[in-house]
Amino acid sequence: MSILVVGSVAYDTVETPREKRERQLGGSASFFAIATLGRGDVRCLGVVGDDFRQEDLDLLAGRGADISGIERKPGKSFHWSGRYHDDMIERDTLATELGVFADFQPEVPAAWKDSEYLFLANIHPALQSHVMDEMNGPRLVALDTMNLWIETTPADLAKILALVDVLLVNDSEARQLTGKRSLAHAAKAIQAMGPSRVIVKKGEHGAVYFGRDGVLSVPAIILDDVIDPTGAGDCFAGGFVGSLSEAGATRDSDDAVFRQAMLDGTVTASFCPEGFNVEGLLQIDDAAYAARLATLRGMMVP
Repeated sequence: MSILVVGSVAYDTVETPREKRERQLGGSASFFAIATLGRGDVRCLGVVGDDFRQEDLDLLAGRGADISGIERKPGKSFHWSGRYHDDMIERDTLATELGVFADFQPEVPAAWKDSEYLFLANIHPALQSHVMDEMNGPRLVALDTMNLWIETTPADLAKILALVDVLLVNDSEARQLTGKRSLAHAAKAIQAMGPSRVIVKKGEHGAVYFGRDGVLSVPAIILDDVIDPTGAGDCFAGGFVGSLSEAGATRDSDDAVFRQAMLDGTVTASFCPEGFNVEGLLQIDDAAYAARLATLRGMMVP
């Protein structure tokens, strides 16, 4: 199955209480593509500057991603810088330098318009709608957004929400989007906007899935050591959509396949904080994945 991801391919500078790493591979599309773990033919649509290292593009390609949709333009690549607090949960954004990403206008290659799964990462809702308009009826569309777009572009966001099948948001974004304090009421309000399935990400407390036939709360896997949690949400999305692709799911599939995808997304994301940038993801093998999935199931069922 083919998966198209539209989002940022970027550099992150991350400072933690123990170490600082400068200009390491980051961006929503990068984390997502690697986190699919080869469960689909992943196609990356994005833009980088002429400062972007070829070795980082080669890494994405080496993990099975088609990078022919990543355009290289004169200028600086998108760069984010942040500092984590001692709890490795709270963080301060020190700099957001959009570079060539500021003028990103995604154009889907003709051969990619029939992609079966579409993940619209956290970019301007108008750009998300533009991509959606260029597609030839994907089997399933998932979308991520953030408080900035909820606050500043509500009409554009409402337009694209009416067209997608799965929305991924954190709990504060769900409340901001709907004005509902209860997550159950917020999820129901979001479903009325278009997405039939809503995933509320709760960080170190896991994620909650609101489906057509019920609710599933999945805890986060407890890690011995957290090194760098940057990108964990995009890794969850990659594991989730990759699982759906492997199962051949459609928007009309039973909730059971989405519940399994919740487990796969959680397991995949749990590897991310165990290294800087994508280092944790690169350590995943079949045995490690199976062991961690068993751990997660054991946390949920005695």
